[in-house]
Amino acid sequence: MLSAVMDYLRSCWGPASPAGRSRRGSDAAGRQDGLLWYKDGGQVVNGEFSMAVVQANNLLEDHSQVESGPLSATDPSLQGTFVGVYDGHGGPETARYINDHLFNHLRRFAAEHKCMSADVIRKAFQATEEGFISVVSSQWSLKPQLAAVGSCCLVGVVCSGTLYVANLGDSRAVLGRLVKGTGEVLAMQLSAEHNASYEEVRRELQASHPDDPHVVVLKHNVWRVKGIIQITRSIGDVYLKKPEFNRDPLHSKFRVQGSFRKPLLSSDPAITVHQIQPTDRFIIFASDGLWEHLSNQEAVDMVQSSPRNGIARRLVKAAMQEAAKKREMRYSDLKKIDRGVRRHFHDDITVIVVFFDLNAMTTAAWSRPSVSLRGGGFPIPSNTLMFSVPTELNSSY
Repeated sequence: MLSAVMDYLRSCWGPASPAGRSRRGSDAAGRQDGLLWYKDGGQVVNGEFSMAVVQANNLLEDHSQVESGPLSATDPSLQGTFVGVYDGHGGPETARYINDHLFNHLRRFAAEHKCMSADVIRKAFQATEEGFISVVSSQWSLKPQLAAVGSCCLVGVVCSGTLYVANLGDSRAVLGRLVKGTGEVLAMQLSAEHNASYEEVRRELQASHPDDPHVVVLKHNVWRVKGIIQITRSIGDVYLKKPEFNRDPLHSKFRVQGSFRKPLLSSDPAITVHQIQPTDRFIIFASDGLWEHLSNQEAVDMVQSSPRNGIARRLVKAAMQEAAKKREMRYSDLKKIDRGVRRHFHDDITVIVVFFDLNAMTTAAWSRPSVSLRGGGFPIPSNTLMFSVPTELNSSY
């Protein structure tokens, strides 16, 4: 447990990975334009990718990564691409922890199983959840509010012609598939969302808590678990999973009223296994900040009709333009609003688009360079107190 704690503290205060921070003028690590970070294009084992992140919160709560090359810690022939989008809430700590640990767990379990599989991915999620809980436990007396921080977690893995999509929360993965007869590219959502706004999700939660008629509450016309949070699955949010963390010294404004015996949220991901077809053109991975403003088909149409290079940045811009339009303001004026205040207009938005290259999938994977890149954002000063109490916990959830 101590090693997990030290790893976590290093991730918060230690020097940033060179791949994880943009440098002005360095396209290899992405570029920065105000609150927008972007990597317009690059090659991965299975094709090409484009990536962009725009910050709205005072501290960036969306974290993300693209890893391409060996997916096993011991077998260099197990090659593929890993995409992660981690939409934090209540603070950035959980999303950053996932960014630091989930992919390493996946490579470890892939080495043990000697393959990539849904079971390998599920075990990597479980190990990440357990590691974060151990950090919360060790920090409980000093920083109890860490128990009230969590993150959605969307992962895509492309390996040997198979696409695995695993999800907790309400980020979304949308496939663009060509219809041969018409030439249209249609949107196919491959991720299952866990949000109490969906009736089937509420029924699932109510069925798992038959003794609690108030497990889901309609509050201010929004369905929330215990009136607190919309998502029903996550990494973190430990105070909603383990009763021993729903008490003093956690501040009363964060706590669930009354007791509970079973976890209110789950960390078990919904996993889709998809065999990539010749008509599959690309897949969009994005936090809900994008999908609040663009429909699945609108996003797919934009990717299909635009140049590949810079497409993630164009999707982010389109979402921001819609956000500005809803507030009856100009996009140019929205861009001038600083982080923190910007959150009143739109959420942090992360977009990663992966284009499939069937030729690349059938040729030697190691002929393409390995990639290890993290989504950037507004730099966090080294003296920032990462465990500060959020003023509005889960305000967007």
